[in-house]
Amino acid sequence: MHSLPHDHTGARIKRLRLSRHLTQTALAELAQISPSLLTKVERRERPATPYVIAALARALRVDVATVTGQPYTTELRADKLDVLIRPIRQALDVYDLGADPDIAPRPHQLLADDAEAFLVAVRAGEIKQVAAQIPSVILEATTAAHTAPGRERWLLLASLYRTAYDVASKLGYYDLAALALARMDWAAERGSDAVIGGMYRYMRALTYLRDGEYRTGERLVAVGLQTLAQAEASREREVVTGQLHLGAAVMAGRSKDGSRADGHLAEAERIAASTGEAVAVHWLAFGPTNVAVHRVSVLAELDEYGQAARAGREVTIPQDWPASRRSHHFAELARAQMWTGDLDASFQNLLRARKSAPQQARYHPTVRETYAGLEAARRQLPDSFLSYGNWLGA
Repeated sequence: MHSLPHDHTGARIKRLRLSRHLTQTALAELAQISPSLLTKVERRERPATPYVIAALARALRVDVATVTGQPYTTELRADKLDVLIRPIRQALDVYDLGADPDIAPRPHQLLADDAEAFLVAVRAGEIKQVAAQIPSVILEATTAAHTAPGRERWLLLASLYRTAYDVASKLGYYDLAALALARMDWAAERGSDAVIGGMYRYMRALTYLRDGEYRTGERLVAVGLQTLAQAEASREREVVTGQLHLGAAVMAGRSKDGSRADGHLAEAERIAASTGEAVAVHWLAFGPTNVAVHRVSVLAELDEYGQAARAGREVTIPQDWPASRRSHHFAELARAQMWTGDLDASFQNLLRARKSAPQQARYHPTVRETYAGLEAARRQLPDSFLSYGNWLGA
């Protein structure tokens, strides 16, 4: 069930509920949320939090993307991004076919330079540029790895698969993102790199966080930490370990376990004190700033929106922080401010999210749900607000 023109999460939930012949009370009981909240969400009087969306998806026995309406096909088609997905899928499909006789790969260093440039571009919000270019480089790197297998070549391929995951997940193609992650693990195993193996488990845990499968996500974090323990001590290992704790903190927050979330945040903070800002280490943006940003997210997941808004206002974003992370933070802060009733500040942060990384913000479910909440709360909308909604396709 993809998004329709002028569609919204509440309307999709209602259609799914009616197709299963469920009353609002029955669905609310299955999802363990209040019937009044479900009524307001369906009427678009209240936005649905990620926790509520995941709970309803489980109760309806669909994935979260079905509830949120991803991928947003109308907007993707307008931006000419939908046609870029199939070549990525095709490039991922030939991973085990050996060397392609029709492809003459460039030297390893040139391919490695491209892979690094893709990582930087995605974090700068240049999703369309990367989506257009990465399939051919994956095909080159696949042939190179099969022609002359070696650790560097397999890890290069793992990096490209990781970028394919980034592109697919940011555009809402979560089935393709899962496939890219599986390919990343396959290549990392051949490169025998415990740190990349830990990263893979962190990224896979995020897919379970999105789907509301917190227990499985936590198990993946635990396996990731065990995998990292096998790597030699290094700043690189510490950065990925810290990032795993940050992911686990958000997972614990979304499952409403504040004490466990605080424990993971404290451990990440301890690690960040020793690593410092490590923005470019695997482009995870780990460091004290990312710990502070994740604290905002955790407070919001715990429904402590006032504390989240106050903590968010105190965060100072470094100049060299990736635009994609900056945009994500502004979206999270906008959501917290919307729930506290600070509507003007919330909209200003939605504008900041768009300015930081327009392509990412346009397809970010938090941006869309927050906009829906602002729209429901306002009686008179300024022209700039309506223009933002037109840009989203809302």
